[in-house]
Amino acid sequence: MTDSRPLPLTPRIEPDTQSVLAEEALLRQLVDGLGSPLNVVLPDALAANVEAFRAVYRHHRLRGRIYFAHKANRSAALLRRLAAAEVAVDVASLEELQHALGAGFTPDRIIATGPKNREFLWLAARTGVIVSADSPDELDELAALGRAPVRVMVRLSGFVSPGVQMISRRSRFGVPSEQLTEALDRVEKHAGRLELVGIAYHLDTIGIPEKAIALEGCLTALDECRRRGLPVWSIDIGGGFGVNYLADGEQWERWTSELARAVLGHRPPLTWNEHGYGLRNEAGTLRGALGLYPAFRPVSGAGYLDQLLSTVAPAQRRPLGELLLDSMADLDIEPGRALLDQCGLVLARVLEVRSEGPDTLVRLEANARDVSLEEHGVLMDPVLIPHRSDEPTEVFLLGNLCLESDLITRRRVTLPARPRPGDLLAFVNTAGYFMDFSASRALHQPIARKVAVHRAGERWSWCLDEHYWPVPEREEAA
Repeated sequence: MTDSRPLPLTPRIEPDTQSVLAEEALLRQLVDGLGSPLNVVLPDALAANVEAFRAVYRHHRLRGRIYFAHKANRSAALLRRLAAAEVAVDVASLEELQHALGAGFTPDRIIATGPKNREFLWLAARTGVIVSADSPDELDELAALGRAPVRVMVRLSGFVSPGVQMISRRSRFGVPSEQLTEALDRVEKHAGRLELVGIAYHLDTIGIPEKAIALEGCLTALDECRRRGLPVWSIDIGGGFGVNYLADGEQWERWTSELARAVLGHRPPLTWNEHGYGLRNEAGTLRGALGLYPAFRPVSGAGYLDQLLSTVAPAQRRPLGELLLDSMADLDIEPGRALLDQCGLVLARVLEVRSEGPDTLVRLEANARDVSLEEHGVLMDPVLIPHRSDEPTEVFLLGNLCLESDLITRRRVTLPARPRPGDLLAFVNTAGYFMDFSASRALHQPIARKVAVHRAGERWSWCLDEHYWPVPEREEAA
């Protein structure tokens, strides 16, 4: 019944991130000067992630655009660094489109996706970016708005593969695949005002089988477009390539197994108020489903794309990469968190440490919206700064809002020592969605400032995020 061993979930930390964490004096200076919490982005770390995706393209002999999903982070520094890397960008709002244009992206490197109001459609059409349309009515509106021709993609959903007992799940985004004919009829109706350049899909899943059905469905739709004489040249498969957040898969397996035992009452609780993350105990039987992101994912990012392209298409029985190559279509992707892997961290100051029975409670100068790991179902331990090797300590992390629900972690996290007021906790690998996606000014608490930390010769240098530009430094005059 009793099991007091710590259950750590150690984050995966690459060398550049580890090097920044070792700069204790710099990190303290930044938090002292700019406040807690503080978002730190690492623009230089983007290059390795971009190259990993490009290597997969080369391996499969494919061409296409890598669109960064801007919604994953609001950072100007990261966006400008990607503009300099000749990556494209996926924008999902009027403000994101304006931000991308101001960061150095030309319209031919921008795609507009997601729900769109009239102003967003107007600027997209006038500037000449590609618009990924989710309905026939949106095609009609674009035809009436813009400077002809507006380049469009038709985004599809709800794919069915003949002979396979599986369909891709329903999505808010896209025209149901059985309505492709209606969408293409609208494109032809507006000939001269719309230019169809591709077919797309968006699936909120990590399941390879579903994505294989969707990609094969897009290839079939591409054939239909070409039969109609529409010169489409691209298939956009969206994002969802994932990130491996943890260093040790055995830790993940152990923690999830122990959570199930705790829910059944076979060991002490692991979580605040016995939260089960979707699991529940019904008369001694474990029910429900674990509502967590698979934080240990050895195949993720570019490796996930490679696996998808190597998957045999369910109907045509050939690898999807080969089918794409034969179609002579470009493959476009929209990674968000996968491009931001190891590109940022959040610093938060410890305000209070207290004991309540067997529990250690740590209140931070930050709230759950500033570090939205729990909201997105990602579990990993923070890093204690300064590092002290003592007795590993399990603690609950509480936020600074006057709300019972403001728990930065519902689970006990494991630290190498009991923290002290004034220490810093670093939540690593948080650039993708966890840093500012949900941040708000609740209770008039300020939103975290953001700084860009980058190499300046052999040392780390920094500037405010909005002041970062990827321009070479001037050489000193002789």
